[in-house]
Amino acid sequence: MTRIRRAAVFAASAGLAALSLAVASADDSGSAAEGQALFSSKCASCHGAGLVGGEFGPPLKGQAFSSRWQGQGPGALASFIAARMPPSAAGSLTATDANDLAAYIQGGGGGAAPAAAAESAKADVSAPPTPLAPGHATRDPGLTAAKAARLAPLDRLTPVTDAMLKAPPEGDWLMWRRTYRTLGFSPLRQIDRANVKSLGEAWSWALPASQNEITPLVHDGVLFVQSGDTVQALSAAKGDLLWQYVHALPPNGSEARGTRVKTMAIYGDELYAAFVDGHVTALNVKTGKVVWDHAVLSPEEASNRGRADGVDFHLDGGPIVARGKVIFGVSLGTDTAKGGCFIVALDAHDGSEVWRFHTVAQPGEPGGDSWNGAPADQRFGGGVWTAGSYDPDLNLVYFGVGNTYDAATLLEPRDGKVGPNDALYTDSTLALDADTGKLRWHFQHVHRDVWDLDWVFEQSLVDLNLGGKPRKLVVTGGKIALFDALDRATGKYVFSRDMGLQNLVLGVDPRTGEKRMNPALEPEPGKAKFMCPSPLGARNWPSTAIDPSTDVLYAPMVEFCTDYTYSPGTPEQTRAGGVDISFSGMLPRQDNDGKFSRLTAMDLKTGKVVWMDRQRAPLATAMLVTGGGLLFSGDRDRYFRALDERTGRTLWQTRLNATPNSFPVTFTVDGRQYVAVSTGSGSSWDGATAAAGTEIVNPAGGTTLWVFKLAAAGAKGREK
Repeated sequence: MTRIRRAAVFAASAGLAALSLAVASADDSGSAAEGQALFSSKCASCHGAGLVGGEFGPPLKGQAFSSRWQGQGPGALASFIAARMPPSAAGSLTATDANDLAAYIQGGGGGAAPAAAAESAKADVSAPPTPLAPGHATRDPGLTAAKAARLAPLDRLTPVTDAMLKAPPEGDWLMWRRTYRTLGFSPLRQIDRANVKSLGEAWSWALPASQNEITPLVHDGVLFVQSGDTVQALSAAKGDLLWQYVHALPPNGSEARGTRVKTMAIYGDELYAAFVDGHVTALNVKTGKVVWDHAVLSPEEASNRGRADGVDFHLDGGPIVARGKVIFGVSLGTDTAKGGCFIVALDAHDGSEVWRFHTVAQPGEPGGDSWNGAPADQRFGGGVWTAGSYDPDLNLVYFGVGNTYDAATLLEPRDGKVGPNDALYTDSTLALDADTGKLRWHFQHVHRDVWDLDWVFEQSLVDLNLGGKPRKLVVTGGKIALFDALDRATGKYVFSRDMGLQNLVLGVDPRTGEKRMNPALEPEPGKAKFMCPSPLGARNWPSTAIDPSTDVLYAPMVEFCTDYTYSPGTPEQTRAGGVDISFSGMLPRQDNDGKFSRLTAMDLKTGKVVWMDRQRAPLATAMLVTGGGLLFSGDRDRYFRALDERTGRTLWQTRLNATPNSFPVTFTVDGRQYVAVSTGSGSSWDGATAAAGTEIVNPAGGTTLWVFKLAAAGAKGREK
């Protein structure tokens, strides 16, 4: 999978580089006068006259803007404009137009030399936005009142407090899986088993194209959604656009690394969003204006990594906020000699870095002797591409960590022998102090992962009564769909639940949780071996849901296997992180009957399967379970469904315009319950599962937010 990912990145980067070259070869100087005319006709409606920002576009002057483009080179802004603007018709501008616009913008809106633009911008950083064209209000006397009515939901926004994050209002959806416990459960019950058949579309909204995996956030009747480089605030009841922010991505290939993120975070009066260029930005929830913008890598770190933007990782998991800190992980950081992957906390108020924890143990540190004697620059992996969970009482944040990206590092002898090679902290659950980032405990679910397993998914915090005793646990499952339960204060192993889709683990020690691996699947050079699941996993980022009233876990899975072959490279390739495990793709299980999708409901306390539903089209969404006894899910055949959570029977379904490969949510506005899900093809999961049911043909793109509510006659369901 790593080889496929890298190939896609290189191909997309090459295409963008060609575009940049074309723009740069036009007229690098550009004409500020021509650019001013173009700006007035094509850009001012979003970015405001004088570049000071408007309702739907950020300022193109000021400290944040100048720091973004400082050092990018004279053609960088023009290349970005040519590739990305305007959002509704990206690529429609000619190279000459792009250069003229860049000249006007870099001149500060008045034709000043680019070198002077930063200084003039600093003086205007607090200038008020002017979204209306001169004279517009006089031609439309009702405009001011109409706009005030449209934007009224913003006036009702209240600050999100620590207490609200700890116990969110039932009608809000304030974080990735609704609460710090990451259960994917909502207590809302107005929409229930009896009336869900009356569910219908409330509104829909076309989103900017992206590899969409987003979780909408909802607070006080305002819905916040991110798609690629764009964040939008919408009326949660009507779908009116209230504001939008477009993040300026530098034209250096970072777009090619996948414009997807799973969640944002909200705290106080600020919304926190991560972007593909390695920046995390805080936006004012009422205006969309930038409060602060933080590059996760410092300029020195970026320079050391040998890239113009310093981005050799993803921020696709998204952040959570705990005790005033914005906490998130990074993935695909392969430059381990310069730090590799890590979990980082930023101060929610100013964006400054508070702490950083490296997920690949370094020589001389605890766990540093677990990498087969490999030096730091030959330790690859440890990605964190899922948002964390948090226990406020213990003040611990929990994150899952991915696999190693190079099997040979752990398999090949060094100095004639193979040393300790657990490869910490890959395939582990980490419990970190939220204030300091110090490791309180870790549990490695699989030692020495040389099969691309990953154990990086949601860390669900559950309270179970086991043997007559209450236990506070963290439950998480890896790609093999084997779920481990750990004491969340100490990390002590409690139990495992196997969903039955893997042939790699033959048994689990009931005392320690140690996995006994199948010796027949030990990698051997040049020998193909049949392994279940495939490197896609029996489960992946589409998250499970747990109903805390029944302790039933709902797991979306696919039934794929693979032939894998270990092909060690030269020592030079190993040192460079060469890919040495190849996969034949996704193969059906040996007993496959043409159905590739499996949704399992399992009682966590007993391990008993309550029900199972299998179908041909792979499941595409995370699970959402509600107090109304409903389980919402979507599949690759574009169906979005509500199931009876007790039996798995489909009670309602609708077909959408594209695959709903995202995280559905539910919320209330003025006492009315809504359900929302976003669609759009192109994510890694959506592309990989296309191997199942190849008769399914979906349209390209189609990134859309869909919102549903009960018809008036069916809106008399129970309210809690």
